[in-house]
Amino acid sequence: MMNTHPEKKTIWRTRRGLALAVTLTAGLALTACGPSTSSSDDAGASDAEAAAEYEDVEPADSITFWSNHPGGSIDIEKELISAFEEETGITVEHVTAGANYEEVSERFQTAQASGEVGDVVVLSDATWFTNYLNDSLAPVDPLFEAIDADTSTYQEALYGDYLYEEAHYGAPYARSTPIFYYNKDHYEEAGLDDAAPETWEDMISASEQLADADTGATAFTFPPQAEYPAWTMSNLVWSHGGGWSEEWDFSAVSSDETVEALQIAQDMVNDDLAMVSSGDPATDFSAGAASQVVASTGSLSGILDTADFEVGVGFLPLGPSGDNAVVPTGGAGLSVAAKSSPEKQLAAAMFIDFVTNTENTATFSEGTGYLPVRTDVDMSEVYAETPQFEAAVNQLENARPQDYARVFLPGGDLNLSQTLQRILTSDVEVADEMSTLESTLQDLYDNDLEPQLSE
Repeated sequence: MMNTHPEKKTIWRTRRGLALAVTLTAGLALTACGPSTSSSDDAGASDAEAAAEYEDVEPADSITFWSNHPGGSIDIEKELISAFEEETGITVEHVTAGANYEEVSERFQTAQASGEVGDVVVLSDATWFTNYLNDSLAPVDPLFEAIDADTSTYQEALYGDYLYEEAHYGAPYARSTPIFYYNKDHYEEAGLDDAAPETWEDMISASEQLADADTGATAFTFPPQAEYPAWTMSNLVWSHGGGWSEEWDFSAVSSDETVEALQIAQDMVNDDLAMVSSGDPATDFSAGAASQVVASTGSLSGILDTADFEVGVGFLPLGPSGDNAVVPTGGAGLSVAAKSSPEKQLAAAMFIDFVTNTENTATFSEGTGYLPVRTDVDMSEVYAETPQFEAAVNQLENARPQDYARVFLPGGDLNLSQTLQRILTSDVEVADEMSTLESTLQDLYDNDLEPQLSE
């Protein structure tokens, strides 16, 4: 489609996409924890100065969008692209760049040599930073400033995931968190109230009652190494005051609080209150083989479709730390290629702002099960049909971005997952394993990452 809008330069400076032409109820107005997304005065001035560089640049007539179509979203993406093209006159080439986030990232990195990169690319929480280190991503702050985009209604914790050194390198798109699932039928058999446990202490007590009730299922299931245990188990560790790291300080991973939390997990397995799944724990749960599980909000629709029992959901358990911010974010965002021309970067920013606006994030969320990324979205119709989803969205008030050791350190998540697998499946000392892990993470940082950060 050729550009048939010669007035486009005037339009793009004021337009917000379809959502701003529609009045929506500000139904959530959630707040979230995590790094502040509001710039300091200096950062704001820097954004304005950078945006000024685009002042006489007109957005390109066409861009390329690289995606793995998360959550089976290819048809929804096509609909959003069609609406964007009609709204702006900018053509979007829709490319399947991989089957998963890792493949998209690998293709994007490989393409840097040729320069034939996607202008907008889907990158996950664990892949965008590698591309940042390779100088492959453009900061989106000056681009959003240049097109007068409103980022204030992004969920703070979700937008904060792309914040590093006072700049954002993406915007939230296909986002999820873990949530607590429980089998209502098993809870009734065990004489438990129809409500998710509020704390890990309550969850262990519920697991003991479930085990005594002999429901035929394991009370709880942990993910195996291949299913990213460091993601969902962040909740257990954070709620006890531990962590995988404090930015680039890895001492938290071997702290007394982290060891205490992981000792609880190991004891649950040893006491037959939990098992380690051989695959996706959500599959065990939906099959009735596990009574409780911490799994992605993105699994909700699949669980509801598969389970032949009443599914209950609730917020992730809290712990003795007293901190409510115990929900790790996850999923993917949209980034802009540094190698794209300024014209294409502006058009890319327009596209990102459009597909993540209030109306379109609601459309994407309803069609995929991912969380809406704006605070002023109205999901009341979805909640009426699927009330479990409301808990998933409301839980964003307890969200926080993940620890650097898992999502920013190359090899960090792999080593975390391997260590957690040993702790959950072998008779090892938790404190010894975590002390060794701290040394491993420090070596990875010193040898592989720090030299790049210092360049």
